[in-house]
Amino acid sequence: MHVAIAGNIGAGKTTLTELLAKHYNWDAHFENAEDNPYLDDFYGEMERWSFNLQVYFLNSRFDQILKIQKSGKNIIQDRTIYEDAKIFAPNLHAMGLLTNRDYNNYSSLFDLMENLVTPPDLLIYLRADIKTLVGQIHKRGRAYENSISIEYLSRLNERYEAWASQYDKGKLLIIDVDNIDFVENQEDLGSIIDKIDAQIHGLF
Repeated sequence: MHVAIAGNIGAGKTTLTELLAKHYNWDAHFENAEDNPYLDDFYGEMERWSFNLQVYFLNSRFDQILKIQKSGKNIIQDRTIYEDAKIFAPNLHAMGLLTNRDYNNYSSLFDLMENLVTPPDLLIYLRADIKTLVGQIHKRGRAYENSISIEYLSRLNERYEAWASQYDKGKLLIIDVDNIDFVENQEDLGSIIDKIDAQIHGLF
């Protein structure tokens, strides 16, 4: 069983991954942003470092998925390889922060990788509005995220919605997180778990 959680910056992916891993006794695979050598530089000078950052993410995510596929374990994953290729890279390209040459190079690399990876059995998309995202980003206080603009988050949200509406690689569960608190409210977490159970039972 491979479950993956998708969502914009600050949507709550890592926290929900931790809670679900504990509930289901699944192995959790996280996006290790703290060890990324490009993030600080990227948020300080996006145009200069966008290609480096995206290739780093693509490489690390591809490595992670290969390990997931070989493990034979029940896995829950924080963010997917599809988000890098379908949301973040195209957004940087559209903003003029990723050249045509670099974007085409990146896209070709992803296409090769995609042929070697298996989509998750269940994709959970955490839908959140800008107010929720900004609140969560400020709450966790990561220095490199201080310069993220509202416009950047908005562009990403639009792409997430478009991607989710066309997702056809497997089961998709959309959870609106604006009016729930699955950290402090056990009923909210229980409601999410009930929805996941319903999806998982349909996989067998």
